[in-house]
Amino acid sequence: MKHPLNRRHFLSAAAGAAGTISLNHFPYPLFAGITKKNATDRIELGPTKIVASRLAMGTGTNGVGGSSNQTKKLGVQGLADLFRAGYDQGLNFFDCADQYGTHPHAKLALQGLPREKVTVLSKTHASTATEMRADLDRFRRELGTDFIDILLLHCMLDDDWPQRKKGAMEVLEDACEKGVIRAHGTSCHTLGALKAAARTPWVQVDLARINPAGVAMDADPQTVIGVLREMKAAGKGIIGMKILGAGRLREKRDEALQFALSLDCVDCFTIGSESRSELEDLMRKIPAASVRG
Repeated sequence: MKHPLNRRHFLSAAAGAAGTISLNHFPYPLFAGITKKNATDRIELGPTKIVASRLAMGTGTNGVGGSSNQTKKLGVQGLADLFRAGYDQGLNFFDCADQYGTHPHAKLALQGLPREKVTVLSKTHASTATEMRADLDRFRRELGTDFIDILLLHCMLDDDWPQRKKGAMEVLEDACEKGVIRAHGTSCHTLGALKAAARTPWVQVDLARINPAGVAMDADPQTVIGVLREMKAAGKGIIGMKILGAGRLREKRDEALQFALSLDCVDCFTIGSESRSELEDLMRKIPAASVRG
């Protein structure tokens, strides 16, 4: 990592300022890499080494109740077309969730594509074994696929979620052994839940909120990075989310992208776009941000 001491001091200062960083004078040289990174780079995630593009196409920048800003703005055909446009340009990572209602959109996009070349992630709110079995069957029908690459327990809030979700976890573990899914893990939305994910061997992949301004995160950046490094050391795959602070950092995307790309504890990340031009802009900005000094 370039300039580790100075970067650490920068993050420490941010943590001392209620977890926020002023991005008006972002210290680009501290976060500049020496190797250019592209949105289409292939990353191996976690112990099962699922291959995914560095940029995942998100579908729920703000998603709740079976819809999201992407589904409302684009509709089924429009979001499917956006998935296909990304795939045609080298992105192979579809980030969906039951909560966003985006399975039909991914199903339409997958038609005609080689299924084994697309990494499909979804998320479930199931807690019990019965709920999880039902979700596995329904999700696969809705996605039009025999298997799901990554299935996450969605929006973990409690420190004791491994106990609360034990039934669902056992079903997912069995499904992984049978090839119904390829990896399981969590999406966390509190620091306690994130720490629990770090120390739980069952978690193969984690979806974690991270950006330089501490917007819509579980704690300040320095604290979150510390937990993510524990996860990384344990061999877990880590996908960053809220890279642009649920849209609140759109005007600071260069800074937010450079920050995310510099992290040694984030394998790849998901960002939702609402148009082809927005997706293409992200794909252009990522390589520039990775080395900007």
